[in-house]
Amino acid sequence: MKASTERQIMRWIHIILSIPMVDYIYAVAKRPDEAFATKFVFIPVTILSGLWMWKGHLFRNLLKRSTH
Repeated sequence: MKASTERQIMRWIHIILSIPMVDYIYAVAKRPDEAFATKFVFIPVTILSGLWMWKGHLFRNLLKRSTH
């Protein structure tokens, strides 16, 4: 996969999964059953995708070094 394609995919995952967090902040009292999915799925995946976009190149370099 090309680096630009990977960046586009990660960017859209990050943007799309951030939308439920805004809803969680403003409407959690109205729908507490959706709070579980937001807390334990959307927020961690958004954080991980952000970290991957920020420092993913370092992780890939570590994987390349460990395989040789």
